[in-house]
Amino acid sequence: MMNQSNNSGIIEQFVNTVMGVKTGKQEHSQISVSTKPEIDIKAVLVYKLGTIFQIGTMIGVLLGMEKLVTLIDNNSAIPSWVSTFLTGLLFAVFSIRSRIFSLLDNTRSRQTYDQVIRPKWAPPPLVFPIVWMMIAVLRVISSVLVWQAMNHHFLVWPLILFVVHLAVGDTWNTIFTVERRLGAAVPVVIFGPWLSALVVTALYWQTNPYAGIILSFSCVWLTVAAVLVLRIWQLNGSEPLYPLKRTPVEHQ
Repeated sequence: MMNQSNNSGIIEQFVNTVMGVKTGKQEHSQISVSTKPEIDIKAVLVYKLGTIFQIGTMIGVLLGMEKLVTLIDNNSAIPSWVSTFLTGLLFAVFSIRSRIFSLLDNTRSRQTYDQVIRPKWAPPPLVFPIVWMMIAVLRVISSVLVWQAMNHHFLVWPLILFVVHLAVGDTWNTIFTVERRLGAAVPVVIFGPWLSALVVTALYWQTNPYAGIILSFSCVWLTVAAVLVLRIWQLNGSEPLYPLKRTPVEHQ
């Protein structure tokens, strides 16, 4: 039993390290919500601008990568597998650490999920980083297949929309995990990560059916995640479906 406990602890630490999940307690400043539910316009603008900036930055990386790969492919002295390796590495960074391109606070933490009321069927916290790590691998494989099918071009609609999908997912993480806006998280997860995953999967399938099939597993998981977010919102007070204006609470 002791060995099993140690092994599970090692696995959990490895998964959380790879996916950048913080399990320790984090200090958050106390906040209060106005008795009159007012929309936080500033927060909405921050989310939009942060998402647009992240998308633009990642597209810029795709542009730079395309120029680099073109130079490599045109140099007969460099093995052909080099460009494929670098492309896979790029998509691995995108899939696991896309948040490094965001200006928003995208801390991966279990604190919100641990503290809210969850439905009985909700997966345990460790399931999430494990599943996301598996999905990251599938994203890399499917994206490389699309890149190959598009003659080593990066600035193509399937990959551009893939970048958009990652960016809106990071913004959702800010809203739900970091800022704990359970109401705003509902429409964002539906019209952001979930819907964009369906669109990207469809485009991947049109480009390379194998890529679409591989990426479709992420759609299944995001469907479960969207339903879970909806149920958490319902079980925790059903606040308005938009970011509420908040004010810091001063310690006495």
